[in-house]
Amino acid sequence: MTISNYHGAGWHGLILNGTAIANLADDAGTAPLTNLYAALHTAAPGVGGDQTTSEVTYNGYARVAVPRDGSGWTVSDLVATLVNSIDFPKSSGGQDVATHFSLGTDASGAGEVLYFGTLQDSGGSDTTLPILANIKPQVPAGATITLS
Repeated sequence: MTISNYHGAGWHGLILNGTAIANLADDAGTAPLTNLYAALHTAAPGVGGDQTTSEVTYNGYARVAVPRDGSGWTVSDLVATLVNSIDFPKSSGGQDVATHFSLGTDASGAGEVLYFGTLQDSGGSDTTLPILANIKPQVPAGATITLS
């Protein structure tokens, strides 16, 4: 079964921006998350993985908060587009090669992965992100999450 454009936009809006889906779901829990946390991975965390699954480990790495207030993502039908780049901390040593990106619930530890996918270049092809000393990894503005 395929998700409709209406519900895809509603789902992205609810999860990424905290926007209610009229008469269906809202973000009015006791303590709704105000941020989601972007992470880099050396392989896909998978549908059963957590935020630590294949997460990069270079010196200085930390997940980056992305606000759930409409400033992080724009939503149109089944596509959510990153408004600003996600800049990860600069490597102070060690090296990794990131191939995947995820959004999850926790700033650190084994939080839940909500979305994950391959890193892609501006043409939409899968790419890798080598991380060496003094490199500041980035997921560029315009990156997208597409539901199907």
